[in-house]
Amino acid sequence: MASSQKNLSSFDSSSIPDAGKMRFGVVVSEWNTEITESLYNGVYETLISGGCKKENILRKNVPGSFELPAGALFFAEYEDVDAVICLGCVIQGETRHFEFICQAVSNGLISLSVKFGIPFIFGVLTTNNVKQAKERSGGKLGNKGIEAAVTAIKMVALQQEFENRK
Repeated sequence: MASSQKNLSSFDSSSIPDAGKMRFGVVVSEWNTEITESLYNGVYETLISGGCKKENILRKNVPGSFELPAGALFFAEYEDVDAVICLGCVIQGETRHFEFICQAVSNGLISLSVKFGIPFIFGVLTTNNVKQAKERSGGKLGNKGIEAAVTAIKMVALQQEFENRK
């Protein structure tokens, strides 16, 4: 598997647009807190290093990953944000619960993107076990939070590029 061979969160910082005038909502699942807090730290540090002001990073927690789309919806409806980053961790168990949660979250976020016309970033780990989650939340394979923040910055910049052409 390719992801087991390298740190997936490495990127060229010069390729990241300036986030100085961007505003982000971040929704964090309280389930698997050790993992989601590491993801959030990756998001926060990346946004700050990209030029985003602390006061333009708004965080709200939700009980679990299933609630991420609702939390993201609240940001879109009640806050003036350029993008919403959703962070969670769903670990495969013995039942099909894993499949239902992952599918509901991904479908919910893409529906919100289409409805509101802003990026809703899927920063949810979907792993087979806790070890894999730790490896992808600051371990040897990087931090999916960093990747989510970079994606959010790039998508906001892309949208602004299109808007400026009008």
